[in-house]
Amino acid sequence: MKNSRREFIKASGLLAAGLSFPVRAQTPLKILILGGTGFIGPHMVNYAVSRGHQVSIFTRGNRELDIPGVEHLVGDRNNDHTALEGRSWDVILDNNAQDYRWVQTSTALLKDVAEHYILVSSISAYAAEGFGYENWQRLVFEPLIDEDYERLRPPEGWNDGDDASYGLMKALCEDIAHAAFPNRCAVVRPGLIVGPGDPTDRFTYWPVRLDEGGEVLAPGNPNHANQIIDQRDLTEWIVRLAENRVAGDFNATGPDFRLTMSTLLSAVGAAVDSDYVLSWIPEGFLEQQNVAPWSDMPTWIPGDTLSYVDIERALNTGLTFRSIEQTARDTLEWDKARPAAERENRRAGLSREREREIIALWKNRHA
Repeated sequence: MKNSRREFIKASGLLAAGLSFPVRAQTPLKILILGGTGFIGPHMVNYAVSRGHQVSIFTRGNRELDIPGVEHLVGDRNNDHTALEGRSWDVILDNNAQDYRWVQTSTALLKDVAEHYILVSSISAYAAEGFGYENWQRLVFEPLIDEDYERLRPPEGWNDGDDASYGLMKALCEDIAHAAFPNRCAVVRPGLIVGPGDPTDRFTYWPVRLDEGGEVLAPGNPNHANQIIDQRDLTEWIVRLAENRVAGDFNATGPDFRLTMSTLLSAVGAAVDSDYVLSWIPEGFLEQQNVAPWSDMPTWIPGDTLSYVDIERALNTGLTFRSIEQTARDTLEWDKARPAAERENRRAGLSREREREIIALWKNRHA
């Protein structure tokens, strides 16, 4: 009886998280994914296939994607769209909009041969304050930014065709997609995307560091807000948006409660099997030591309004979340299987030597 109950709970949890037993869509779609082999692409493709959809991906062909039944179209969003010509799809999922000029070309080519377009943008499109130590004393307890918040606009003298900053580029991509697919477009604005497969180490740093154990530098006020989203939750929800032809703009981060740096690290800590101690060091001292938010201390931007944006619209359209513990556990498992060269040359986070140095300086500041 105990085993049956345990298996029931396990199955129920998997279903709630979307981890197993995928439900096939009522109406199979022809889906074109622009991208598909990067960080968020493979799970998006695999989930769409598991739902019964016919999937094509369009990439430069530099990476393999071993998922049976997926059509791989090779080209270049800069200058070669030959493989897309003369074709039609129900839905376009654009998860690789790295340049607004790419979106100009793809929407012009596909607007009359596809019913729906979903663009993966970013909350960086908002005209919000930049990150740093300027607002570290501010604690954001309620979201100040929703989907109607002002977005970045081109500066005076800017011309179509000019290069753009990351945030402006995303805002331009959004405008182009909406103009080409009026009332047939969904814009998804994620925050920090995390989980297995993330090559940036922006979240991976924490499961790895806590798993190593010992004294761990924890940044600033533990109550600063924080938001992340597992790439699997994001991509599965995007596929369901496509199935339901949902249009509009959506902030897409999580979880569905106010996450803090303290609760984030506690959840990550629950996923590792090691003894560790968090040493919380104030923002002012970290600033003096030139510890950079986001890069030296990943996932952390003290007082930043973009660390707690409103996601009510996304929740109302079915966005759900795995637990942070599960994300941390899966990320750590994936990381341990990475090539040694990647693990030795991480793209974010303090080195262990630098971490020890800062902790020692903090403890000895009045010695």
